[in-house]
Amino acid sequence: MSDSIATTGTTSDDDVQTTIVDEEHTSPTFAELGVDDRIVSALTADGKTHTFAIQELTLPLALAGDDLIGQARTGMGKTFGFGVPLLHRLANAEASGLRALDNTPRALIIVPTRELCLQVTGDLEVAAKNLTDVTLADGTVRPLKITSIYGGRPYDSQIADLRGGIDVVVGTPGRLLDLAQQGHLILGKVAVLVLDEADEMLDLGFLPDIERIMSALPTPRQTMLFSATMPGPIVTLARTFLNRPTHIRAEHANDSAIHERTTQYIYRAHALDKAELVARILQAEGRGATMIFTRTKRTAQKVADDLAERGFSVGAVHGDLGQIAREKALKKFRTGAIDVLVATDVAARGIDIDDVTHVINYQCPEDDKTYVHRIGRTGRAGRTGIAITLVDWDELHRWELINSALKLGVPEPEETYSTSETLQTELNVPASATGRIAAPRRESDPDEKRVERRPRSERPKSTRQRRRTRGGQASEGTGETTGTDTASTESASEQSGETSDKPRRRRRRRGGAKHNTDAAAPATATTSAAE
Repeated sequence: MSDSIATTGTTSDDDVQTTIVDEEHTSPTFAELGVDDRIVSALTADGKTHTFAIQELTLPLALAGDDLIGQARTGMGKTFGFGVPLLHRLANAEASGLRALDNTPRALIIVPTRELCLQVTGDLEVAAKNLTDVTLADGTVRPLKITSIYGGRPYDSQIADLRGGIDVVVGTPGRLLDLAQQGHLILGKVAVLVLDEADEMLDLGFLPDIERIMSALPTPRQTMLFSATMPGPIVTLARTFLNRPTHIRAEHANDSAIHERTTQYIYRAHALDKAELVARILQAEGRGATMIFTRTKRTAQKVADDLAERGFSVGAVHGDLGQIAREKALKKFRTGAIDVLVATDVAARGIDIDDVTHVINYQCPEDDKTYVHRIGRTGRAGRTGIAITLVDWDELHRWELINSALKLGVPEPEETYSTSETLQTELNVPASATGRIAAPRRESDPDEKRVERRPRSERPKSTRQRRRTRGGQASEGTGETTGTDTASTESASEQSGETSDKPRRRRRRRGGAKHNTDAAAPATATTSAAE
């Protein structure tokens, strides 16, 4: 380990090894840490060669099969901190003792949200691209298989994946427990367990489900727990289910609770001006992928619709949307098809996209923890970012608590409007920017069928005939009257001021039954009174 990494002494009976990483420290490559060449080549092809601090510290222990607790802030590379050694041990099953005896899972990764489940699965699939020769006990050779198990999707496809043979399962607690209780997910041969973002699983109330799952797993096994913070219940969980774990906390020099690479701006904004204000901020020079956070699902959809109307390429992720719609929006955001994503706090948990340049808090967060979580979506993996928080007048008390807890030094945000010069000087918004950039955008869906509408003059005339007049009586002559003739007759009567001598009668009541002609009025009155 380089001299530029300094390690403090033991700080508690948990043996927490806190390592401060110097900003100029050059981290080793995955190959230098002994990772399988096939995994190294796959990571290199994806642009990943050197390790982050948490990876550098945890890989030697994880590759050896030790239990550990990895603690680092969101966006610092925890996924490959457990994913790479897990895949390495499965790929070298003879040496690690993890030989695949059958098609049941050998590794289980539990995550708090559907979005994080998909992200972790995607990262592992990138690293496992070249692992094509897993040999089963019966001599069968097949690629290493990874699948995601989470709610909001049909059971059938997930059950089919499990029956077809899986090496690594990544899943959310509820669906994992459900499939395990039904007998579709076999946990008896899981040799490696990972709990990712354990503190978020605690916040979402998944701890009882996790304990039930862990109680069903065999021992001995390797267990790795990764978390940004370590609240009391997570420490208790670790003491109960981990075997003499090494607790490693990786931090960079001069780091605080907030990402040092994220520049923060806090403005007092009026609710009626926020939409215009955000529209102009989105036109700032150098702006890339941007996430906008709201507290409520309704506000998230309203903001997304408003920005789309103003011409921006925007998507939404919140609880009122189905899982398929959420996945489509995230996929478009990751691939650059849209560059603005509006999300609620719960829906945004686990969204891990490295190149987000701006985060906008459309509504003030509930507390300091939520604030840190939101702005942690930018300034990731060594990049810089900008976080903008809009505080309405009725949110000042909430902001004061956040400011005090994080010691931000902004107790009274500057009053700012969409026309303020502050946007130009601090956020590089062009003076010519307005609240609209183009005609309303409509994201095309390849699955959507469009029908070309012809001009009215080119449409064929209807041949449908009406069998009765509006009064319910058959017309004279042929006994049939077309809609055009009826309309013409009524129009002529109106223009001449003529009215029919026979009173118009309603032939049906609201319930659908016919009136008795002589008792129409009393029956109607009786029905209204009853309703």
